[in-house]
Amino acid sequence: MVYYQADPLDKTFAALSDPTRRALLARLEATDGLSISELAKPFAMSLPAVMKHIDVLTDAGLMTRTKIGRKVTCNLNAAAMQAAAGWLNRYARFWNEKLDKLVAFLEEDDPCEPLPQPSNPASPSNGGSTPRPKGSTPPGPNRKK
Repeated sequence: MVYYQADPLDKTFAALSDPTRRALLARLEATDGLSISELAKPFAMSLPAVMKHIDVLTDAGLMTRTKIGRKVTCNLNAAAMQAAAGWLNRYARFWNEKLDKLVAFLEEDDPCEPLPQPSNPASPSNGGSTPRPKGSTPPGPNRKK
């Protein structure tokens, strides 16, 4: 599904949300400067379907296309991911601070005092209850067939 957003951060996350588009970027990371047909070769989809994914990546600024003659070459533009990385890092710092505070709280020197143990090893709740009769109750009436 193709989404069109105005905010660059929205475009980046929308482009990265699809596994096919992430795989296309990974291929360009390994071998930059592939033609569209070389880029589409390992995918079990039509060339127009791959072109739609490439259009989304290009619109998000994650990929550039250069046409020389009849050959269109695709290149990775990883700098476009900086805004997304900054946004994610802000929340990573937030959660790291919260987790550090939790660890500090759990490692405090003043542990909770243990509860006093009853002198009788049996549970205090058993003191006033009557023991259950052993065995089962008599059988009920048989079901009619």
